[in-house]
Amino acid sequence: MLVSERKPLEEVLELLEREGRRRLFLLGCNGCAAASGTGDERAILELKGELERAGKEVIGWKVLDFLCQKGLIRAGLSPYRAELAEAEAVLAATCGIGVQAAAAVLADEEARLPVYPACNTISLGGFRGEWPGAERCLECGQCFLGLTAGICPLTACTKQLVNGPCGGAKEGRCEFEPDARPCGWELI
Repeated sequence: MLVSERKPLEEVLELLEREGRRRLFLLGCNGCAAASGTGDERAILELKGELERAGKEVIGWKVLDFLCQKGLIRAGLSPYRAELAEAEAVLAATCGIGVQAAAAVLADEEARLPVYPACNTISLGGFRGEWPGAERCLECGQCFLGLTAGICPLTACTKQLVNGPCGGAKEGRCEFEPDARPCGWELI
């Protein structure tokens, strides 16, 4: 299980303002985020109220069972195509893996909506298990997937660079694992 905590509202609002996003669709997670108290229906409705009081327009919202499962995201959001078409962005109250999975699904859709994190994923230490998908979360507690197209530079870059690519990548491939891995910043 991944543990998440809500980002301060000011941080979320600052990111949305910087990106010029006012019309939002909210996504919650009934999995780990619900267990953390950050992604269940109660948390999403609370976030919705806070955003609306801050002048944002919430076009719609949905809490899905597991935002880490791309198939569930596709199926769960299909009835909300009209709302997603009206939104300028998605704000996801989930762990970093859920933000990445939602960003990947929505990048494949016509709307191509950016997905911003409403939470930080907190490390509990110890063994985390192995996630079968391409998404990885280092549980850094300072999620900035909203700035990096839903791709985590800490896990996509072998050097964990957060300010852009190194000088060693060639032809879009990682200098350390050129046969196995694209440059994380090329992906971003």
